[in-house]
This record gives sequence, C-alpha cells and structure tokens, in this order.
Amino acid sequence: MFQLFRVPQRSPILTIFMNSSAEPLSFDIVARIAECAPELRSAERKVAALILDDLTGASRASIGALAQQAGVSVATVTRFAKAVGCRDVRELKLRLAQAAAVGQRFLQSGAAAGTPEPLATRVFDEVQTALTHNHQLLRQAPVAEAAAALREARMIYVFGMGGGSTALADEMRFRLVRLGRPVATYQDGLLQRMVASTVSRECVVIALSTTGRVPEMVENCRIARSYGATLITLTAPASPLARLADWVIPIVAFETDFIYKPSSSRYAMMMALDVLVTELAVSQGDESRELLRRMKHALDAHRGGGDRQPLGD
Repeated sequence: MFQLFRVPQRSPILTIFMNSSAEPLSFDIVARIAECAPELRSAERKVAALILDDLTGASRASIGALAQQAGVSVATVTRFAKAVGCRDVRELKLRLAQAAAVGQRFLQSGAAAGTPEPLATRVFDEVQTALTHNHQLLRQAPVAEAAAALREARMIYVFGMGGGSTALADEMRFRLVRLGRPVATYQDGLLQRMVASTVSRECVVIALSTTGRVPEMVENCRIARSYGATLITLTAPASPLARLADWVIPIVAFETDFIYKPSSSRYAMMMALDVLVTELAVSQGDESRELLRRMKHALDAHRGGGDRQPLGD
C-alpha cells in the first residue's frame, strides 16, 4: 500500500487552494491524498487507504461502490473528495484515472521486488532489448541525408533538455568537434530560444528528446525552423518534435516495470548518435582521417600509451 506520511503543517498554498472557489489548478492527486490523510476524519482515512491501494479500481468504481468497499457512507466519499481539493467525486475519479495512467507502475510495491537473476543481467537484458528494437529502426532512418546536412552546415547547434538528453547533447558536441564541425550545445530552454532566433539557412539544429514532447524544446525548434534552419531530431517518430523535423532519426523507448534502473532509452539514443556521427565521418573521407590522426598524435604526445587507446580518454 502507498505509504501515508504526515507533514508538519499544511502549506499556505494548499489552504488557499482548498478554500478558493476558483477553477482548480493541476496537482498530483496521489501526493495530495497522502499529505491530507493524517488530518482527515477516521472514516475519510478509510477512503484514502482504499484509493491509494488501487488507483485504477477506485477511478472506475461508482461512488456507492467506493463507499461500500471502504465501509463508509456515500456522504463520506463526497466529503473526502472536497477535502483533497476536488469539486466533487467526478473530478476525484478523473484525477485518479489520470494518475493511474501516468504512474501506476511507480505506486505498486511489486515494482521493488527482487528477481532471481543478478542486477547486472537484468540491466544488460533491458539495454540489449532497447538496442535491438532501435537497430531495426535505424536501418531505415535517413542517416546519410542528415549527415550530409551536417557536412554542409556553417554552424551546428545541439539542443537537449532533461537528464539523458542534456548529457548526450554534450556527447554529440564532443563527437562533432573531432570531425572539425563548428558546433555548440544549449540545454537551457531560454538560451535555446535565444539561439533559435539567430539562426539562418546555413545552420543545422540537432534536437535530442526521447519523448519529443517537451514544450520548450518543440517551441524552440519551431522558431529555428521559421528562420530557415535545417532540423535533425533524434526522437520518438510520431511525436510533435518529429513532425517539425527535416530529418528524423527515430528513438523508441522500451520502459519496463523495473523503475529503479535508469532508462535504457539513453543507450538507444547514444546508438543513434554514434550511427549519425560515424556516417558523417565516413562521408568526409580523408578529411576525417587526417583530423583523427592529428588528435591521436596530440594525445599520445601528452599521455603516452599504445596505438589502440581510445581517442579522448
């Protein structure tokens, strides 16, 4: 069951919200119920416990069924709905349905259950599954066309937001610099917007987003397109971001109920990134070879080491 917790005191914002007649703002109904539960009447706490134990079931049950299962009156269920910030039971059920759809796997204690195989095996298997599925997509992706746009660009801007995409935006920059490409990365939404307003037809924007639904990212790329920049996206193929792109390198996330492991979609995006940059390197031919030779010479003169040490480490 979801853990009920006590907070020292109700926040002023929560009090204003619950006493206001204005339209309710968006809020996390699960966290709200858990926060309010210790202050509710005994009968209302029974409703809270029932709901948190099964969000999906509660969202689908009638008010009478909820009352019967919790062992309380229908009036108690109505009072509970208002106590947690909803206008009525109908709004409560709507918010519960939304919460269940978004995060049910994060609310079930079974998600933390151990498994017979070692964690290393479980992580490896999920990464391998993500790479296998995305490999098939990459074989059909317009990688050569996107690489050609990068080769001809006067300036390349890489946009990334969030955990994985932020880190991989810099990874893209590191790889493109090795190939002599003029490139900069921007992970802040406001800076992206500013940069997007300065681009021209000779510029390329590479946007990294596993979901392709981050509002700031989509809007910033729309601005860049309006000023003539070519847009290459590494993102979900049916997303709003993908619909803006000149060239889409598809990324499909395969998330499981094992919520404690970082998303394996990071590996899928890195594979797509590597494929795109390798295509660029090959297409540049002797130019790439000479740049990489210079880099290897400079590194070996600094650190020593054998011929097979990786570039950059």
